[in-house]
Amino acid sequence: MTQKNYTKHFLLISVLLFVLFFVNISLGSVNIPLKDIFSVFFGNVDVKESWQTIILNFRLPKALTAIMVGSGLSICGLLMQTLFRNPLAGPFVLGISSGASLGVAILILGSSIFGGYFISNTISNWSLPIAASLGAFLVLSAVIIAANKVRNTMSILIIGLMFGSLTSAIISVLSYFAEASNIQQYIFWNFGSLGNLSWQELSVFGLFYIIGIIACIAIIKPLNSFLLGENYAKSLGVNIKKSRNVILLITSVLTGVITAFSGPIAFIGLAVPHVARMIFNTSNHKILIPATAIIGGVILLICDSIAQLPFSEFTLPLNAVTSLFGAPIVIWLLIRKKKIFI
Repeated sequence: MTQKNYTKHFLLISVLLFVLFFVNISLGSVNIPLKDIFSVFFGNVDVKESWQTIILNFRLPKALTAIMVGSGLSICGLLMQTLFRNPLAGPFVLGISSGASLGVAILILGSSIFGGYFISNTISNWSLPIAASLGAFLVLSAVIIAANKVRNTMSILIIGLMFGSLTSAIISVLSYFAEASNIQQYIFWNFGSLGNLSWQELSVFGLFYIIGIIACIAIIKPLNSFLLGENYAKSLGVNIKKSRNVILLITSVLTGVITAFSGPIAFIGLAVPHVARMIFNTSNHKILIPATAIIGGVILLICDSIAQLPFSEFTLPLNAVTSLFGAPIVIWLLIRKKKIFI
């Protein structure tokens, strides 16, 4: 594909992202015309005060969260597929998301034993993100230590899966002894949500997101060298151990922060990198990283708009929508293209 075609594709998906951003803000239990949304952004005070509150305090943060979560998970999936050279690898294979879920499970399900109720009342809205972050950091530390002990990259993948199984087992035990109301609260968190962040929480999330994106851009050369194997990368002068640790750290931090603030969001990290490769027909990370980020934001905005059930006061679980909407599309693309670039 020529540079001209790349530019054309980037222009199209960027315009689509821009349009879907405003469509997502307009849809919900209260339908707000696009012209009124633009009026609010440009400071027009003639718009209903209730609409201004809905747009600025609820729907705008949610739409921005959707873009950051979608692009962040998609990039993490791309990094994992490149590092492990496995098309089924995703951002959750290291067990980081499971660690975050364990932190939340201890807070909610184990409240009577570990004092989570007291912590929840003390920290308020920050209790779940802090608990999830601590759980993710615990697993991250274990994965990084394991990565320095083994030479085979595939061993790290297996270790990550084992950590995921271990944390799932602990969560199952906590669920068995927990009260029904606590189990329901944990299940709702596990559905995934984009609309629970305040501007203060979004700013913290955004800081980690920007740092992660900048770090991804800085390791484009090692990522491209990993495509042909570790021996080839070593022949190009790439420090395998250091690069591997950096990739694991970036993926773990981004995945952990995203899970902490929005819950575990399925499908996006696994599927979007494949969609980006098919659209742009390349394995060059200089093209794939921005392409994957934009497409991830587009797909999650679409899924969130569907989950909102426009013109209805009900919402669907975001995780269910991402899989129901996205999995058939990826299956169709794979059958049609009959090729995966790894």
